[in-house]
Amino acid sequence: MDCSLLPLQRYFHERGNPAGHGETLRRYSQRIYPMPNVSYQPISCSCPKRSLNLSNFVNKDNFSDVVDRRAEAYEKYQIRKKSILNQLLLAPSTPLCNIQSKDSLLFLCRRASYQQNFQVTLSVSSGVLAVEDLQEKDKVKGQGEKVLSISVSSLQSLNDLLGRVSYRSTVYSIKSGDLVHFTFGNYKAIFPIVIRQPTVPVLYDLGEDVNSQVTVTTKTFLRYPEVNRLVRSIRRFYKRIKIIIADDSIKQEKVKGANIEQYFMPPAQGWFAGRNLAVSQVTTKYFLWVDDDFEFTARTKIEKFVEIMESMPELDVVAGSVGSLKNSFKLVYHAGDEEGGCLIRVKGNYQRIPGIPNCFFTTGVINFFLARTDAARKVGFDPRLKRVGHSEFFMDGLGELLVAICPEVGLNHQRKRANSQYRKFRRPPRSDTNSKLYLHFFKNRLKCMKW
Repeated sequence: MDCSLLPLQRYFHERGNPAGHGETLRRYSQRIYPMPNVSYQPISCSCPKRSLNLSNFVNKDNFSDVVDRRAEAYEKYQIRKKSILNQLLLAPSTPLCNIQSKDSLLFLCRRASYQQNFQVTLSVSSGVLAVEDLQEKDKVKGQGEKVLSISVSSLQSLNDLLGRVSYRSTVYSIKSGDLVHFTFGNYKAIFPIVIRQPTVPVLYDLGEDVNSQVTVTTKTFLRYPEVNRLVRSIRRFYKRIKIIIADDSIKQEKVKGANIEQYFMPPAQGWFAGRNLAVSQVTTKYFLWVDDDFEFTARTKIEKFVEIMESMPELDVVAGSVGSLKNSFKLVYHAGDEEGGCLIRVKGNYQRIPGIPNCFFTTGVINFFLARTDAARKVGFDPRLKRVGHSEFFMDGLGELLVAICPEVGLNHQRKRANSQYRKFRRPPRSDTNSKLYLHFFKNRLKCMKW
């Protein structure tokens, strides 16, 4: 069988604003039957033994109302996040052939050249199609419409016309797509067009040293001896680096020192509210998160974190170790059906990071990490989590944040001090935990979770 290729040059190129472009099709060589009608049906996920059934933390008197509101919120979430490009596309055999090159994306095999007449139909739903530089002799119907038909007597003429087909979106959207249905005789193919509003870059000037690259951030509550000791340890190694402290103590004190920004909050606003405040004031590309009872040592090499992040721009978070603790965890999530999803947290990492010794990909880490400021802000810290929260930041960032752990960079925990006032608030009441689990049921659409 002769399957020489004739090019469809620049098959779909950008035109208009917003614009779309065609993507390459896979190579097929066999004649097909009509495409099966396949629709994705959500599958219920199985809750492992000893997992928490989150529906138990919903008030039974208005359980149905909560479930209905959650379903409505999820439907609107899907509209925001999903597009036609998320549909499952089957790719049965066609006489379309694919070659990777700069100017040629799609070809029609000569295997169909025995035909005396060639008819091709292209159809879309959110835009219009046209053949550029259309000549009077060209047999094209539907110019500037959603359905475009081409009829010619030679394969060479067909490929020439297809090479001049363009797509223009007629529906304004900043992030969506369209599907092109391509019909040639008994053959069919579907391929996507991506529509994107161009984005404006947001760049950070790294400057000359770590002082212009990183801001140290922490949150304190009723632990001034600890936070002052933390500051002193930072200054032993980093004399000029900026330190931001979010403080929601009941009786507030000033933390003294140069280049320290201490933001006083209303009392007892909570852990994540303080994190949000501290990170909101960062002006550097990165921030280093530390607890107020940590202590810098000779192993606390912030420059090493920056070097790792700069060498791998895809990374959003890189963590180290605290004392002998090198804790990290993986989140295993299944979206499930209308009952909700299942989430399991297990200890461990994924694979080693190529080219970076003793560093591993993971999902979540402990409270000593360097993060890209813009990436962390996009995920945020839910202020409803006051005393029970840490993993929740990585839950909300699952699929958004690329996380790593490099335990060779580390610091220490301070020796625990007697602090009766702080201890009263340290352990949350059962009601706080129940509220958090209800939050996971509604906000994260989970039916069960296991830590």
